[in-house]
Amino acid sequence: MELEGKVAVVYGGGGVIGAAVARAWAREGAQVFLAGRTAGKLRAVAHEIERAGGRADAVVVDALDLTAVRRHAEEIGSTVGRVDMAFQAIGIAHVQGRPLEALSLEDFQLPVRGYIDSFFIMAKALAPLMTRQRSGALLGITTPASRMAGPGYLGHSVACAGVEALVRHLAGELGGCGVRVACIRSHAVPQAVDLGSHSAAVFSQLARDAGLSVQEMLAGAAAGTLLKRLPTLADVANAALFLASNRAAATTGAILNVNAGMILD
Repeated sequence: MELEGKVAVVYGGGGVIGAAVARAWAREGAQVFLAGRTAGKLRAVAHEIERAGGRADAVVVDALDLTAVRRHAEEIGSTVGRVDMAFQAIGIAHVQGRPLEALSLEDFQLPVRGYIDSFFIMAKALAPLMTRQRSGALLGITTPASRMAGPGYLGHSVACAGVEALVRHLAGELGGCGVRVACIRSHAVPQAVDLGSHSAAVFSQLARDAGLSVQEMLAGAAAGTLLKRLPTLADVANAALFLASNRAAATTGAILNVNAGMILD
């Protein structure tokens, strides 16, 4: 198994994307610590991993609370001695589909602060442990909005671009200590929408505004990719598995496109 003996933390581990990544890492032998705000969802994912023969621990932690995230990281460090990889997968329901003139400052700031701050906090809490052990991988997820012109998703666009900037900067700052930093740039994942992720609420409003069903809107998005499909949960989880594994030992500062060719670098 590729991650045998490794220790992982997944923030937003009770969500659809976070759970998919946690399951993939656990299947490959990692001991997974699930962190999030909803105890029931975290426990359900942990029980699923354990039933499949993996190891998982679930703790309620607010990924936007630096003190709480640091305390959790210190507890893991004192318990098992190390953290080899972490994935920031929290989801924030936010407003899309509004032009600048109709977008409030609060609605703009919500995804910007949430996604950028949560990645910063993850790094702030775990980088000291990873630098001491001279290894580790800090990972996250964004969308093609980081590179796209508007209209309608200004806050989300800036949030994704900000996370990608953090990835590049932190890769330069932490690389000399053996810590890698990268993220997955995924398109919409229909399974995540079907399973009730935060994107379901966002897409539902966008689809209504366009006079479409969510399925019709996603079909149109799929038609706009080179592969004429959208990524699956397995695609995202496999990308996270690669980035966490020794196969990506020379990969840092990277934004890995998992968007079926919606945008290219």
